[in-house]
Amino acid sequence: MKHQDIIDKMTVEEKAAFLSGKGEWDTRDIPRLGIPSIFCSDGPHGIRKQAGAGDHLGLNESLPATCFPTAAAIANSWDVDLGREIGEALGEEASALNVQVLLGPGLNIKRSPLCGRNFEYFSEDPYLSGKMAASYIQGIQNQGVCACPKHFAVNSQELRRMAMNAVLDERTLREIYLTGFEIAVKEGGAKAMMSGYNQVNGIYANENQHLLRDILRKEWGFDGIVITDWGGSNDHVDGVKAGSNLEMPAPGLDSARQITAAVRDGSLAMEELDTVVDDLLDAVLTVSDEQKGKSGSFDKEKHHMLARKAAAASAVLLKNTDHILPLKSGCRVAVIGDFAVEPRYQGAGSSVVKPTRIETIAASIAEYDLQVIGISRGYKRTGEADEVLKKEALNVIEGAEAVLYFFGLDELSESEGLDRSHMRIPQNQIDLLQSMLQVNENIIGILSAGASVEMPWQTNCKAILHGYLSGQAGAGAMLDILTGKVNPSGRLAESYPLRYEDTPALRHFPSTERNAEYRESIYVGYRYYDTSKVRVQFPFGFGLSYTEFIYSDIKADRQGVTLTVTNSGTMDGAEVVQMYVGLPNAIVFRPEKELKGFAKVFLMAGESRKVHIPFDDKTFRYWNIKTNRWEVEMGTYRIMAGASVTDIRLETELEVEGTTSVYPYHPAMLPYYYTGIVQQISDREFETLLGYPIPDGRWSGKLTLNDAICQMYHADSFLARFIYRRLTAMKKKSEEKGKPDLNILFIYNMPFRALAKMTAGAVSMDMVEGIVEVVNGQFFGGMKKVIKGFFANLKANRAYEKRLARGKGEER
Repeated sequence: MKHQDIIDKMTVEEKAAFLSGKGEWDTRDIPRLGIPSIFCSDGPHGIRKQAGAGDHLGLNESLPATCFPTAAAIANSWDVDLGREIGEALGEEASALNVQVLLGPGLNIKRSPLCGRNFEYFSEDPYLSGKMAASYIQGIQNQGVCACPKHFAVNSQELRRMAMNAVLDERTLREIYLTGFEIAVKEGGAKAMMSGYNQVNGIYANENQHLLRDILRKEWGFDGIVITDWGGSNDHVDGVKAGSNLEMPAPGLDSARQITAAVRDGSLAMEELDTVVDDLLDAVLTVSDEQKGKSGSFDKEKHHMLARKAAAASAVLLKNTDHILPLKSGCRVAVIGDFAVEPRYQGAGSSVVKPTRIETIAASIAEYDLQVIGISRGYKRTGEADEVLKKEALNVIEGAEAVLYFFGLDELSESEGLDRSHMRIPQNQIDLLQSMLQVNENIIGILSAGASVEMPWQTNCKAILHGYLSGQAGAGAMLDILTGKVNPSGRLAESYPLRYEDTPALRHFPSTERNAEYRESIYVGYRYYDTSKVRVQFPFGFGLSYTEFIYSDIKADRQGVTLTVTNSGTMDGAEVVQMYVGLPNAIVFRPEKELKGFAKVFLMAGESRKVHIPFDDKTFRYWNIKTNRWEVEMGTYRIMAGASVTDIRLETELEVEGTTSVYPYHPAMLPYYYTGIVQQISDREFETLLGYPIPDGRWSGKLTLNDAICQMYHADSFLARFIYRRLTAMKKKSEEKGKPDLNILFIYNMPFRALAKMTAGAVSMDMVEGIVEVVNGQFFGGMKKVIKGFFANLKANRAYEKRLARGKGEER
């Protein structure tokens, strides 16, 4: 134990209470022992510290902070140095706002384009996700702040996210959904980890010993703290046994009483309790000490310019017909789109930042050498048709040499707590685009969206610049690229399918009942499209530049691959060299190629440079379910260098020795996994991959503690069904306004158990059990339990608080 002296002085009650939050964002302090409270804050792309009383989804005003581009945008930069620079700025701002734990970055895998929170995540590829996350973490922790990557693990849908079971095989778990976290821990040195809401193969992530003990702590050597997602704890006694340290936000003392009772009856060993207390003590004392003497301010202008630099480095030029971009000096332009006046620069949910300032296209374009002939909103961002706005836009674009059309996904399309139902941009925006084409064909589309979209309309644009959700300084960054002040260098960190029906998880996302079956296995994103030869709109890694790059002289040895890259154009610029590895005729099924390294290289016009991309422990490995370890298959590997997964410029071969002759699969029993055609995997083939029967994920006849409140539509109780209908009506009403009500969404998808985890001790688990009985039609028995539980909980809380105040344990 690092702090045995303090632990020896703590009562069991103090130890148990210490493992849960005191308030919405802060941990419990113990003044008599000199244990301070530390403050947690959301902050994947900016600090969200509320000025007044804290609430989970940000109804109360937050303090101003720099709103950087979201992770989905920054991943397109493929620039770990930039990630580290952003991380340092985030850490500096956290420190200035007296925040000790920054809840981010988010690095769940983009299994489906429809996940409503994809804007917070880096990529569909675990290697790129992990490298970018590690750079953020290093930067944040350089400032004495704990980074807390999230959500560990296999958290890839928002619908019923707190009552969902991810069913997947061990190889898919390791290779796709854990590799990014592994890199974040081993290379980033993360000091904290947030567990996910969901179950993983039937066990809640926060009490999953395989995830938290076997893999995170023993295999990866993680020695930091595990924090639950807010309201994500199911049973914190089991959480403590698994090595989870801090239950957030404010479950009150009911959990603490359960822990003390478990110690008394021997179901939880004192050693287990002391271990998690010691880890949390170490984190609290260390970060508190590192924060002493820190400045209470940060350079807002400097950070704003960094946000602008980041947005420019992350924007992706998808199309540039006839080299219409960059715009010529003095070009007559029309500016169209609601997003040009009121930008869409971040997603909705717990990550929302109150920016220090916001740039807009309408206000900023006057600073550039362009002749603006008119500005029109053109459409309503809430989606309804407006002929007056449309006619105004059509009048404005007459006579323009270029039409700058700012459009994309609206606020309702992307939000925490809500998955998208389709991949389309609102139809009124596309109708306007098609109408403008009849008046002026020189249309340049500037997209704002945090996830991939279908683009059947792309032929209507001569150029497309995708800024993603580009943060508070995105407007200036886009104008810098449009005018040629900056050469675009972003490359897509996710694939853009032609249509949603082409995606690999089509039939199993989101889960319709409890189980989310990951039948596509390792074939996520480009791994599926590339292997199965499914045509896409834009491939993973794709992006254009205002200059050209030539690759030459590739060589590979046991250390890595080396090649020469030449900027053969007339403008300075940066290229992202991507290294892919594949094994033809492999014994173990695998994608045709996988990203295993990359380098972003800035070259002046005419400059050549030798680029070396090293191999590492992840270059050739796969998870062998028979040997239960990482193995390397013997063979002649293809080592490829390219500008995207489909634009391979150079290739060589390398003989690699194997590590085992024990192979995990029989090809005849997994025919579709060996072809990569995985949209319609049968039950039998999926069960063969799993190694056990598919769990029954159907909802039972009676609701339980772990069922979601939105499932009350089939409750036995008339009152419960009435509440469900009212919640649904409120949800629909908020959606009709164009902005989701985040608190309603949270409640809608929340399991009953969370009532005891997020009410600061007002509701106990005994009371929740009574509520569930009421929902299941046992009104009088349930209400009796609720009322009795209320008074018992109130009495027990007061007694516990008195013991904490005295620093004495329970009297025997």
